[in-house]
Amino acid sequence: MATTEPTADICCPPLSTGPLQTADAETLASVLKALADPVRLQLVSLIASSGEECACNLPAAVGKSQPTVSHHLRQLVDAGILDREQRGKWAWFSLRQERLDEVCAILSC
Repeated sequence: MATTEPTADICCPPLSTGPLQTADAETLASVLKALADPVRLQLVSLIASSGEECACNLPAAVGKSQPTVSHHLRQLVDAGILDREQRGKWAWFSLRQERLDEVCAILSC
């Protein structure tokens, strides 16, 4: 069972349909900010390519300390990009593909 609560839609229609309202821009910026870090992008890529990943494997995979990786994972979970599931001692992470799809739709990818 995932330990994160579902997040709402990011905010808004594609950028090409009109100017963003301030609140929508702030919401979208918080998600983009979570992705705008090289380590976080590496983590998302690793997790997306494997389907799910144990937190125990990630520090070595990205060459960072466990506390640093935990911080980055927390940011990605808080932004709704990753789901976290506790399995015994370890946390497992999976990609919320629908969240990335929302970002792409807003940016008209």
